[in-house]
Amino acid sequence: MERIIIHVDMDAFYASVEQLDHPEWAGKPVIVGADPKGGKGRGVVCACSYEARRFGVHSALPISRAWRLCSTGIFVRPRMSRYQDVSDEIFRNFREFTDLVEPLSIDEAFLDITGSIRLFGGGPAIARRIKERIGERTGLVASVGVAQNKYLAKVASDLEKPDGLVVVEPGSALSFLAPLPIRRLWGVGEKTAEKLTGKGLRTIGDIARLSEQYLCSLLGDHGASLYRLARGEDDRPVIPNSPPKSIGNEETFSEDTDDRELIHSTLLYLCDKVAGRLRAKKLKASGLTLKLRDEFFSTLTRSMLLDQPSDVTRDIYEHAMELLDRTRWHGERKVRLVGITAHRLWEDETGSEQQLGLFRGDFDSEKLRRTETAVDAIRERFGSSAVRRGGVER
Repeated sequence: MERIIIHVDMDAFYASVEQLDHPEWAGKPVIVGADPKGGKGRGVVCACSYEARRFGVHSALPISRAWRLCSTGIFVRPRMSRYQDVSDEIFRNFREFTDLVEPLSIDEAFLDITGSIRLFGGGPAIARRIKERIGERTGLVASVGVAQNKYLAKVASDLEKPDGLVVVEPGSALSFLAPLPIRRLWGVGEKTAEKLTGKGLRTIGDIARLSEQYLCSLLGDHGASLYRLARGEDDRPVIPNSPPKSIGNEETFSEDTDDRELIHSTLLYLCDKVAGRLRAKKLKASGLTLKLRDEFFSTLTRSMLLDQPSDVTRDIYEHAMELLDRTRWHGERKVRLVGITAHRLWEDETGSEQQLGLFRGDFDSEKLRRTETAVDAIRERFGSSAVRRGGVER
């Protein structure tokens, strides 16, 4: 039996939730992200409404630039707790149709409904019911793609945003993909696109007409992957992943201490370990909890939700220090143990709207992430002590 895969992507999710909660913002440009500070803010746009996109605003745009493009827009800070609540309702809706749900982020998932068609009808019928229930239960709209594999379903869901429903009929993959630009192929970034267009290749149909041997000679091993994708071939299963609910590390001091510098450096070490474990599992954290145990064995915890999910040590450490400040510990009691736990974990799908981190000061979180990933590789090869982290400014 041929598989039937659905890809569901909520449209402008954060901004849509804000418009839902503030009906007076309907039809207006809503920009979710850092504080623009009158055009002087250093953060980036997390998400924006379709109205804001007409001004040229988009995800990952520096917030100062967004302010210049759309100073009349409604700028709001992210409310991760609220978005998570809505997401939970959406995913409950998915699981009413199938247990084979693979979350990609807070607002996106693959569903394998092959075993559900006898009960609920064909793929298009199930897709329509999913969209209807999301609308009834949350007031939001989603774009949905229905196809025989994950790649085709993902491409389909992107074609008619917002509130789209695109079905790729069995046997039509080649004709469906042929007119689309090569950037629609997974793994075709700017450099690969330049190389392909330099050869006169502009559409997926152009790629599909080439031999696998030629593509491999042009792109190396990556050519084999593009050869299959250009023909609509993708045999990856939908994996109802159950990532760990949390990842944490803690340290018990050899002697109880009130040394603030020691506690800070230990917390940095723990944040580095947690961030490394997140990256190793391809996860990002939306929440953090700090644990502090004093000399009398009293335990104090403080928790927070992050504006943007992260697996970057600097981000996690800065938030951990905020949590430490919230404990109002000033050295009046010695500390026996300190710990940091990352929770509300999501699979890292690099490049998606939700995965773009905020800039912090003069640092680009994505550049930091790439650096830390390189450090992970060095530690994996030469041992954890091969690269040691220095201090991190607050």
